Amino acid sequence: MRVLLISTYDLGRQPLGLASPAAWLRNEGFEVDCVDASRETLNDSLVSGAGLIAFYLPMHTATRLAAPLIARARGVNPAARLAAYGLYAPLNAAWLGEQGVAVLGADAEADLMQLAKGSEPRAESPEPHVERPARKRPQFIAPDRSTLLPLSRYAALQMPDGTRRVVGSTDATRGCKHLCRHCPIVPVYGGVFRAIPLDVVIADVRSQVAAGAQHISFGDPDFFNGPTHARRLVEAVAKEFPGLTYDVTIKVEHILRHVEMLGLLRETGCLMITSAVESVDDDVLLKLRKGHTRFDFIDAVRACRQAGVALTPTFVPFTPWTTTDGYVDLLEQIRTLELTESVAPIQLAIRLLVTAESKLLELPEVRSLVEPFEPQSLTYPWRHPDARVDDLQRAVMQVVSATSGSRSETFDRIWSLATGAKGVRPLDLDRLKGSDPFRHSQPYLTEGWYCCAEPGPEQLDVV
Repeated sequence: MRVLLISTYDLGRQPLGLASPAAWLRNEGFEVDCVDASRETLNDSLVSGAGLIAFYLPMHTATRLAAPLIARARGVNPAARLAAYGLYAPLNAAWLGEQGVAVLGADAEADLMQLAKGSEPRAESPEPHVERPARKRPQFIAPDRSTLLPLSRYAALQMPDGTRRVVGSTDATRGCKHLCRHCPIVPVYGGVFRAIPLDVVIADVRSQVAAGAQHISFGDPDFFNGPTHARRLVEAVAKEFPGLTYDVTIKVEHILRHVEMLGLLRETGCLMITSAVESVDDDVLLKLRKGHTRFDFIDAVRACRQAGVALTPTFVPFTPWTTTDGYVDLLEQIRTLELTESVAPIQLAIRLLVTAESKLLELPEVRSLVEPFEPQSLTYPWRHPDARVDDLQRAVMQVVSATSGSRSETFDRIWSLATGAKGVRPLDLDRLKGSDPFRHSQPYLTEGWYCCAEPGPEQLDVV
């Protein structure tokens, strides 16, 4: 049987979610075609020749973008078995089931093999909020990226000197031990994470370095979920690939808990740490169950700076609890910490996403605010009780979408807009401007990192 694996969007990265199951299937003798629909055209001849067509859905945007391709696959090849896997497949099991799609989990390699062999794997429950039984510990083998598009077709690392580095990506773990209320990982993994064997991760890095990668982006939800595993990995990678740089994602609380490891990250080539800060309002952080405070964030910025590693914070600035004063406070904090060049402008326009099975629905104020689940957007739509906040979010999104200048220039425009909404003179920005030694010295990926959020109700979200 010929198997067609399709990725619709994976943050500008060469999809590991195609390469890993491709290795499993090819080891069993199946012919496998891989298509990244975010970078290439899906050919109907590939669709018509496949007996199994599986869609990789690692994020909300990927799921929405898959909808027309699922319908197209069904029309072109009605005899093919359709399946979906990845983090957002079980979250949207009911909707996918209505499309005639077999729903697999986030660790789907073995289940895809069963489907390809003609047997039925255990399907994910289509009922929302159903507790998922513990699954067997997944096995891991080295991914097969041989038929994927070249790394040069994907997001690059923009360096402060104007040069760009070719970026590869991989994961050292799956799942996450934390239970952040807004995170889509939580209802799927329930606080469980799995370390991928070092030899598998290093083999994947090795293949990408051979293909031209100069930088590796580790996609783990939290690189310090397993700090000993992380230490062994970065030491091994640095030893085999001297000069290779990398970036990781780490929670604020883990940055502070394992601050002694920051120097090791820098010494082994880490250029930046992404951290989902989300807010500088302690009440919002508590509702999101983030596990850190406003002052923890400030301490984490200082710790990373002292270690010589850039901290790239991400935010969800527009929530049901956001106020216009609170939004200006966030901007003030970013500028005071000299992070204007470290924050992608889109991060200042992000709006909280409430998906199927979201733990946010545990909060009575969220349940009372959201509208019925909307199949078109695959979300529970919500409007802020204060219409001015939604108006501000839309206006910020317009500024972000229309601005082509530097991050600091875009920040200044957003500041003027926000302080106008608050009733404060835009010139107040002048008192915040200092020497800002980090203003022009931050590397960044040319396609941004997003989590658990959406730009707004009028835009296709980037989650």
